[in-house]
Amino acid sequence: MATTWEEVVAMASALPGVEESTWWRSPGLKVGGKGFARLRVEAEGGLALLCELVEKEALLASGDPAFFTTPHYDGHPFILVDLALVDPAQLGELIDSAWWLRAPARLRRDRSRA
Repeated sequence: MATTWEEVVAMASALPGVEESTWWRSPGLKVGGKGFARLRVEAEGGLALLCELVEKEALLASGDPAFFTTPHYDGHPFILVDLALVDPAQLGELIDSAWWLRAPARLRRDRSRA
């Protein structure tokens, strides 16, 4: 069963300071005013999710069809995720990592103390 945008928002909203917004004229998630995920409305679709380049390379090398990229994202720290194919638990971990990369230091400190 495909993960919906609403489920992505629910996963991310459990993290401190997350706000639903728009980003590049599409639904997006931000923390501290900075985007870390957006629902792509382009032809290939998918969820664009911030990640470290080494993690992106590993996800693409895994052969898991849930993860892909396009030439536009080559060299950029974003992995594209097919919401119809991704494991929800893995997606939750990736959302958490994306939040951590973008969240202001204060929010990261507060969360690590909790």
